[in-house]
Amino acid sequence: MHFADKQISKSTTIALTVRQSLIMAYRGLIKVRRTPEQLIDVTVQPILFTLMFAYLFGGAIAGNVHTYLPIVIPGILAQTVLTGSVAIGVNLREDMDKGVFDRFRSLPIARISPLAGALIADAIRYIIVTVLTFTMGYIMGMRPHAGFTGVLEASLLAIVFSWCVSWMFAFFGVIAKSAAGVQGISMMILFPLTFLSNAFVPVNTLPGPLKWFATVNPVSRLVNAIRMLLEQGKTGTDFWLSLVGGVVIMTVFSILTVRAYTRKAA
Repeated sequence: MHFADKQISKSTTIALTVRQSLIMAYRGLIKVRRTPEQLIDVTVQPILFTLMFAYLFGGAIAGNVHTYLPIVIPGILAQTVLTGSVAIGVNLREDMDKGVFDRFRSLPIARISPLAGALIADAIRYIIVTVLTFTMGYIMGMRPHAGFTGVLEASLLAIVFSWCVSWMFAFFGVIAKSAAGVQGISMMILFPLTFLSNAFVPVNTLPGPLKWFATVNPVSRLVNAIRMLLEQGKTGTDFWLSLVGGVVIMTVFSILTVRAYTRKAA
């Protein structure tokens, strides 16, 4: 009986934690509804970047915009969805600075539920980025050979990878001293990863050291995987490397984030 009671108690605790995390996720969505300007980076940015990069570089790199779209749309998707994941760290830091998480500590809820809820709610940002990027590509004339199935698979890969990476920015949000600090650290990491990749230009056009970096860059692997899914409907080596890389990043930073957050929430 004692063992059974402990099992029931453990199951109940997990169920309550999940429920409380979902409630916190709903809170995050309500915040977005009341302050829709929080979504500017994931609504305006993919539209602007698609138009800007396609028309600026399309003729120079691929000869025309239509030929360049299958190259640049996966790059823009990878860049904007990763950039959108920075918001989780900024929002966490702002909530901590405003004392919101101090109020959560006084409630009879699982300590981890505010953090988990914020991460769950943030997934909506990646979905918005993905839908808008492919919509703009379609409007401009992009027609993936793999059809809707390829688009769906590429979208899921981008969303899953970005959600995994968001744990890294959540960690920065917990340990940084200001929201501006989170933004600065995140951009310092993201800019080299997104621009020094194959997202917008062929790797073989880069000089030696940059070519090497772009080749081993995980963003390049992600872009390659998205391109293959869209054009061939296949999962190659880059697809699995992207998934494994995302899981490794999530595993490492989820442990670091939970530890740092638990110390602050104690």
